[in-house]
Amino acid sequence: MKIILILGAGLSSSSLIRYLLQNAETEQWHLKIVDQNKEAIEKKINGSEYATAMVFNALDPAERRPEIEKADIVISMLPARFHVDVANDCIQMKKNLITPSYVSPEMKELDEKAKDAGIIIMNEIGVDPGIDHMSAMRVIDEIRDAGGEMKVFESFTGGLVAPESDDNPWNYKFTWNPRNVVLAGQGGAAQFIQEGLYKYIPYHKLFRRTEIIDVEGYGRFEGYANRNSLMYREIYDLEGIPTIYRGTLRRVGFSRAWDVFVQLGATDDSYTLEGSEHMTNRDFINSFLPYNHSDTVELKLRHYMKIDLDDSLWDKLVWLGIFENETKIGLKNATPAQMLQHILEAKWQLKPEDKDMIVMYHKFIYLLNDELKEITSEMVNIGEDQTFTSMSNTVGLPLGICVKKILNEEIQLKGVIIPTHKDVYDPILKELEEYGIVFKEKQIHPPRLYNEEETWK
Repeated sequence: MKIILILGAGLSSSSLIRYLLQNAETEQWHLKIVDQNKEAIEKKINGSEYATAMVFNALDPAERRPEIEKADIVISMLPARFHVDVANDCIQMKKNLITPSYVSPEMKELDEKAKDAGIIIMNEIGVDPGIDHMSAMRVIDEIRDAGGEMKVFESFTGGLVAPESDDNPWNYKFTWNPRNVVLAGQGGAAQFIQEGLYKYIPYHKLFRRTEIIDVEGYGRFEGYANRNSLMYREIYDLEGIPTIYRGTLRRVGFSRAWDVFVQLGATDDSYTLEGSEHMTNRDFINSFLPYNHSDTVELKLRHYMKIDLDDSLWDKLVWLGIFENETKIGLKNATPAQMLQHILEAKWQLKPEDKDMIVMYHKFIYLLNDELKEITSEMVNIGEDQTFTSMSNTVGLPLGICVKKILNEEIQLKGVIIPTHKDVYDPILKELEEYGIVFKEKQIHPPRLYNEEETWK
């Protein structure tokens, strides 16, 4: 039997493990799953004879390396900063490795060593990154094969709450790591290119520069720019493209309301608040507002942020309970971002019966036979429950399918790669459709241009 070693059994591993176990008997696989929480592994294994729960420190090379040596393929679900250590072990022992994380500069430097070892180190094979790469490259390659020249590429992805579980004025709940949501957009200006002009949006302006996107059957969304769209010119071989823009999706109205916290400074993670353990929600918000001995916190916030009395944005803020003054938050030496996250977690938690939703949208404008054409590609996937969420399915299924294709030698590429090769994305996207992860592509007539006079001819 072929041994599949999985390092880490967190939230995103549920769908991966289920897929591998469903195929284990036919494919003659045995899973060795490593985590610090044996009970969590055993729950995911559910008594299967094709899996073994193992508890050891996967970050310790002395404990990790003997198990890598016994494996036929390794899947690292560890925090991204540990992937390079695992990769070096896999190179030395000539074992294929798969991770869902972005390729770091350190990982990229291992490309030649991986090729010399005759192994594949597949990265960015989840949802975003992952399914976004594969679905975009499929259309881009089809356009190129037909003789077309790409002029505009836009891509947006959002982890959201399913329509049937959308029951709050923010139209949002945490479906993944809350900390990442609170810190989204920080760490440098968003960079992209439009009509051949480089554009930059600093963090304090990010949530007021949004695109409106209609997704068939699911209504309107808004997208704000991701940190660096420019690097995708090289990734997708789109050097010289006049417009490339990638972003994150939310429901319309979210970004404007979230911008209140950005402008207050409530998303800052760079310093700690004095006496944070004694603060209530109201105290926390008041700490960012000017002193006034007579005005209420509500009045000061309205004045400071110029929020009108009839503005629906106000309903969102009140619903969050940011003016409540009864219970102390209780976090000692907390940053503003940590305090805000605590407040949000009380309101944006998924209920047991709730389902999440992944929405992905691509827009392609290209020149073919001196005529501009536009294609859109949309994917909406709704989770099954709180275990097999859409996030878990769209991360875990591409990983699992990729494992099968590598073990069966259907994918024979070597080196440090991502799934932008036709030999990788074609079979994986085809099998994903069997699990309801389907892209609907359609031609748009006429193409929607930023500048109606621009023809790029």
